[in-house]
Amino acid sequence: MKIKNYTNGKVGQADLDLSAFGDKVLVRTLKDAVVMYHANLRQGTAKVKGRSEVHGSGAKPWKQKHTGRARAGDKKSPLWRGGGTIFGPHPRDFSYHPPAQQRRVALRAALAGKIRDNELATIDLASFSAPNAKGARAVLAGFENPRRTLLVLSAPNASAWKSFRNFPGVVVKTAAELNARDVVSGGLVLAERAAIDALAARVGLKTKEGVA
Repeated sequence: MKIKNYTNGKVGQADLDLSAFGDKVLVRTLKDAVVMYHANLRQGTAKVKGRSEVHGSGAKPWKQKHTGRARAGDKKSPLWRGGGTIFGPHPRDFSYHPPAQQRRVALRAALAGKIRDNELATIDLASFSAPNAKGARAVLAGFENPRRTLLVLSAPNASAWKSFRNFPGVVVKTAAELNARDVVSGGLVLAERAAIDALAARVGLKTKEGVA
């Protein structure tokens, strides 16, 4: 199919075989993967003090009966101001990891969605042999300055990373570390052809030999 291509300072069209990513967007699988990645980003450091951790006396403030007031055991009661918190948050690990195959399917579905929405374009980064913010600005201007851009590299490239990293809404990733959350939240996806080939090999549809 034809998709947008940026090379030699101009945006044009290029033919690219994207059949490896299929045409199905598995919404449920994709949603589950994004929720998992967000959960794995949580620090899990929220902490409150319970009844046993609040500073204060453990003495009974008044006798149990015949005062006309409610029964009270100590000043650290959760019912009192300054007392402990009932069932409050404590440090915990929110991360979990579904099967690798499920994560690969989610990434493939995310890329299929970008292809369907015409939000995938190829880019030639051969001119970025050195950091070049002016060149990066020209690339973004060629695509009408999208609010969010995901630049996918075939391999780590310090020059390209330094060129694009400071632009608002631009995220730079390599094909090996890309995940479904990056694609879904990335807006326009600009990828090197070699990066698309690497992604196709990593998460593309597998066919039996001799069967299309």
